[in-house]
Amino acid sequence: MTDIHVETERVQGHHLLEVKDLFVEFHTRDGVARVINGVSYHLDPGETLAVLGESGSGKSVTAQAIMGILDMPPAKIPKGQILYNGEDLLKMPEDKRRDIRGQQISMIFQDALSALNPVFSVGWQISETLRTRMGMSKADAMKRAVELMDQVKIPAAKARLKDYPHQFSGGMRQRVMIAMSLAMDPKVLIADEPTTALDVTVQAQIMDLLADLRRDLNMGMILITHDLGVVADVADRIAVMYAGRIIEHADVRALYKQPAHPYTKGLLESIPRLDDKGTVLKTIKGLPPNLMRLPTGCKYHPRCPYTQPICVSDEPRSLNLGNGRTSACHFAKEMLSGELG
Repeated sequence: MTDIHVETERVQGHHLLEVKDLFVEFHTRDGVARVINGVSYHLDPGETLAVLGESGSGKSVTAQAIMGILDMPPAKIPKGQILYNGEDLLKMPEDKRRDIRGQQISMIFQDALSALNPVFSVGWQISETLRTRMGMSKADAMKRAVELMDQVKIPAAKARLKDYPHQFSGGMRQRVMIAMSLAMDPKVLIADEPTTALDVTVQAQIMDLLADLRRDLNMGMILITHDLGVVADVADRIAVMYAGRIIEHADVRALYKQPAHPYTKGLLESIPRLDDKGTVLKTIKGLPPNLMRLPTGCKYHPRCPYTQPICVSDEPRSLNLGNGRTSACHFAKEMLSGELG
C-alpha cells in the first residue's frame, strides 16, 4: 500500500512532509549549542519513518521545529526548509501555521502524565480541541471523544469520559494522548518516544495500535525513539541521528541486515538477544559529544572502534549507496561489504 501512495505524491511533485538541510541552534550564556546540523528527510502518506539515536542527538528538537513549538529565543533556525505539501512552514504567517498545527500535523508527546492536565477529565481534554478548533457543541464534542477513545481501544470509553488522568494506567494514558492527537484527523502524526516508561507488553500494544491507525487512516507517521527493537515491525524506513545529523538512512530491513555506519552497528549490537544468554551485553563506549564543542572531522570518531586519521580530520559527506540508502561514514562501502568489522 505504501508504494502506491508514495508514487502518487511523487507524481504531484512533492512529498507529504520534507525537512531540507535544517539547522537549529540554542543561544545560551555559555555559548551556542548547534543542536541540528543539516538534517534532511521526507515522509509520504501511509508510511512510517523511524528516527533513532541517543538522547541529545536532535530527534525531538527536529520534531519541535516541524511543529513550530521551539522557544525562540533561545532557539534559532538559521537555515533550512520544512515543507508540508510543498509549502515551507518556516515562511508561513503564524496564524496559517497554527491552523496546520494539530489539524494537519499532530504530535504525541513522551510523558503522557505530564502532557495531560491533572485537573480536567480526559473527556474534557479530548473534546476541547473539537470545541475550540472545529466549533463543535459540547454534546457533539463529547460524542466524538467517545468515538476516539473507542478507536484507540480504551475499554468502556463512555463510562470513563469523566475520569481523570491519574485514574488511568500508563498504557491507557498513552492511548488518551493518541486519541487527542487524532481528534483533528491529521495527515502527519509525530510520535515522540510513545512507549517511554511502559512495560514490554504495553509497548507492543501501543506500537501495534499506532501501526493499525497509520494504515487505517493513511497517515504519514514519524516515530522518534532510541530503541531499535521497538521499530523493527513498524517502520518502513529508518533515519539514524548523531550529534544533530542523520548519519544513516535506509530501508528498515536493509539496515537491520547490514548497517552502513559504525554507530548504527553499535546500536544494533546493544540490543539484548535471547540467544546470547550469559554473555556480556555490548555497549557503545563514551558519551555523546558536547554540542557546544563538537569534535573535528566525524563527530562519532572519539567513540568509534574503526577510527582512522581521515575520520579525525575530515567530516564525511553523506554517501549515496543506492536504493535510497545513505551513510555519513568514510568507510560506508567497507561496512556494507563486511570488510570493516
